[in-house]
Amino acid sequence: MTSFICVTCAVQQASTDAPPERCPICEDERQYVRQGGQAWTTLDELARKGHRTVVRDLESGLSGIGVEPSLGIGQRALLVRTPRGNFLWDCVGFIDEAAVKAVRARGGIAGIAMSHPHFYGAMVEWSRAFGNAPIYVPSADAEWVQYDDPAIVHWERAREVLPGVTLVQCGGHFEGSAVLHWAAGAEGRGALLVGDTITVVPDVRFVSFMRSYPNHIPLPAELVERIVAAVRPLRFDRIYGGWWDRVVSTDGSAAIERSARRYLRWIGARDEVTAEAGRPN
Repeated sequence: MTSFICVTCAVQQASTDAPPERCPICEDERQYVRQGGQAWTTLDELARKGHRTVVRDLESGLSGIGVEPSLGIGQRALLVRTPRGNFLWDCVGFIDEAAVKAVRARGGIAGIAMSHPHFYGAMVEWSRAFGNAPIYVPSADAEWVQYDDPAIVHWERAREVLPGVTLVQCGGHFEGSAVLHWAAGAEGRGALLVGDTITVVPDVRFVSFMRSYPNHIPLPAELVERIVAAVRPLRFDRIYGGWWDRVVSTDGSAAIERSARRYLRWIGARDEVTAEAGRPN
């Protein structure tokens, strides 16, 4: 039995004797099946091809974990370190001994959560490498789990997983799309880890919101407002997106507000919705 990994999205499947016929995550309109057709790989094959994990310390208490060469959609995970334990936000589709050693040296992992199903990666492998650390999956996205495991814990709306580390369900990209609020981040000013529930764009003064990023399907005004309303009560200055160097370094709350106003204006949203999205904290 082998746990195959989708080449396109890098989400690992439950163990089977042969490669699955399809990847439900990639067949959904928010992702895509590559033009050459569905293809699979494994952790062993990725290692043989030279894939490796890369760990970088990004600020005090925060490390990024990526894969080189790039795998799937190229995201990197974030390890939040706190005095009461560490939390892995988002996941990558590969794990090796170097990553396990580096994370253990930083205190291990007390829990795992992902912004949305495209970032589930090899979440069960990561959990098992750290004593079956709980994997927090929103109830709204339970249907998208491809590799079920007893470590999975369902949650709704908001959940503090460690002191000062809180999951917040925003919806939008997926019904369960979430962010992680790290109160001690950004030197105590607060940080928001967003994956692409709210995506940090190349012009890092701004963020954006989409139903599908690769297929360019926008979100309607009411869902953008729902996302903004979900994070408006949180105190944060910095925003970490789902990829290396996609970081709003300061003024993060205002960046979300002005980005929502811009987005809603260009999709032709009515004036009152646009005004509500720009309401100050």
